[in-house]
Amino acid sequence: MSGVETRAVAAGDADMRLDRWFRQNYPDLSFGRLQKLLRTGQVRVDGKRAKPGQRLEPGQEIRVPPLGAGASPARADRPSAPDAADAAFVQSLVLYRDDDVIAIDKPAGLAVQGGTRTERHLDGLLDGLRFGAEERPRLVHRLDKDTSGVMVLARTRAAAAALGRAFKARSARKLYWAVTVGVPAPEQGAIKLALSKGGGAGRERAFVDPKHGKRAESLFKVLEKAGDEVAWVVLWPRTGRTHQLRVHMAQLGCPILGDGKYGGKTAHIEGRDLDRQLHLHARELVLAHPRTGKDFRFVAPPSPHLLRAFELYGFDPADGLVDPFPHDL
Repeated sequence: MSGVETRAVAAGDADMRLDRWFRQNYPDLSFGRLQKLLRTGQVRVDGKRAKPGQRLEPGQEIRVPPLGAGASPARADRPSAPDAADAAFVQSLVLYRDDDVIAIDKPAGLAVQGGTRTERHLDGLLDGLRFGAEERPRLVHRLDKDTSGVMVLARTRAAAAALGRAFKARSARKLYWAVTVGVPAPEQGAIKLALSKGGGAGRERAFVDPKHGKRAESLFKVLEKAGDEVAWVVLWPRTGRTHQLRVHMAQLGCPILGDGKYGGKTAHIEGRDLDRQLHLHARELVLAHPRTGKDFRFVAPPSPHLLRAFELYGFDPADGLVDPFPHDL
């Protein structure tokens, strides 16, 4: 049918209801008409009939039938292809590549997806990672703009679906390195504080909400410390809430260095030659390969500003090579 679109579910839309996805992307489409399109099978998810309340997974493909001029998309589905310089840049981030997945080391400051006042982002550079493939790589999870480190991309729809399921089931193991202002006491433990989020696009903020918040759990362990001024902490988010690690560490009284959003002035140390950037790095990601099922481990080297903090305080990155958490937790 002429005018039919196929749109991939972005990482930021994970667990969103299908009807809300349409409201966000086609705000002029009436609820009644959407219901009719769903009832008649004209809207499909991964080729199957769908219901308004169906929860979406990253990488799923939504069939959008012709909606008419009065229901045009709220934003373009596909950004323009990157130029040669941007393609070279995004290719320089690749840590690993095979026919199913690509692992990259996302630099701090690069947003994963576009938004208000965000014109340059990873999603807009993904065509530079085709490497001759027909399909465009897909985002299956995300990192905050100011967080550096490992991200995995799917190179096929099947890989995206498998990886999406792994992240949704929390079977992927993600370890982060952080420098905190202050030393957690005790130096190892679990933070269990339910979180909610508020604010609009570009102003998202998470907060502790014991009554209505979603379950959030983070494991932490101090690897090194410099007196009581700072600590090098490894973190394992057992859940995946917005800004979870940043909120949890701030609530522990040890905000992540450079995190003024949640730590305020106490997140900055004056009189030291430190970058005023978020010192949070997605160091390691372990997950099952979407085709072989074999566990893959991807590791990203510390970001330049994290290394400068390590050098200043005498932390040795080699001391972080030993697994700090048992696998059967």
